[in-house]
Amino acid sequence: MKRTIIKINENLCNGCGFCVEGCHEGALQLIDGKARVINEMFCDGLGACIGECPMGAIEFEEKEAQPYNEYAVMEKLSSKGEETIKAHLIHLKEHNEMEYHNQGLQYLKEHNINIDLGDNITSQLSQWPIQLHLINPQASYFNNADVILSADCSAYTFGSFHNRFLKNHSLAIACPKLDAKKENYIEKIISMIDISNINTLTIIIMEVPCCGGLLQLAKKAVDEASRKIPIKNIIIGIKGNILKEEWI
Repeated sequence: MKRTIIKINENLCNGCGFCVEGCHEGALQLIDGKARVINEMFCDGLGACIGECPMGAIEFEEKEAQPYNEYAVMEKLSSKGEETIKAHLIHLKEHNEMEYHNQGLQYLKEHNINIDLGDNITSQLSQWPIQLHLINPQASYFNNADVILSADCSAYTFGSFHNRFLKNHSLAIACPKLDAKKENYIEKIISMIDISNINTLTIIIMEVPCCGGLLQLAKKAVDEASRKIPIKNIIIGIKGNILKEEWI
């Protein structure tokens, strides 16, 4: 059948492996220092791996390929442990792929695999305060950290914010429309980059027009900082789905 799957530009791929970690279906592996699709049947075409690639080496491609097979994916993941299966099913739900999600649940039922998939989510917040006006950009939890800078509304809109984004990250939140003295934000972000030596900066905003100001503030700070770091942009739709995720 003809369907959308991902395509990897091996000339751009640096073998970092971020996309392999981001692919919950196990479609990707590092082989000879390059990320490769090992089985097109495992690629769901949702593109979570694209957002993990700092080199821009992954893109969508429409081609003749084997149909995606949720049962085959679940069979492959069942040997990798409960947390891997959870991550896969959450991934499907986040992208509103409920048909595949329900097939995964049916697989668990048929194979008598009991996994708690309830809504009790453990907080992944590792610091306080989190409001950008209140934080100290040189606090120890920012040292060599991967930082999330999120618009206030994002966490309320995206149901799996903690597990999908916040885990293993430090956090700052802001509202580009309602907050005052936003020029202070630029100074704080520059301090995180140049003094706290943060590794990456991920901007999570809503699709509404006012949110774009937060991305512009962050880009200005990155441009003015002495160090250059990767910056990722994630846009959340008002229905709680991920509309865009890319390194910029």
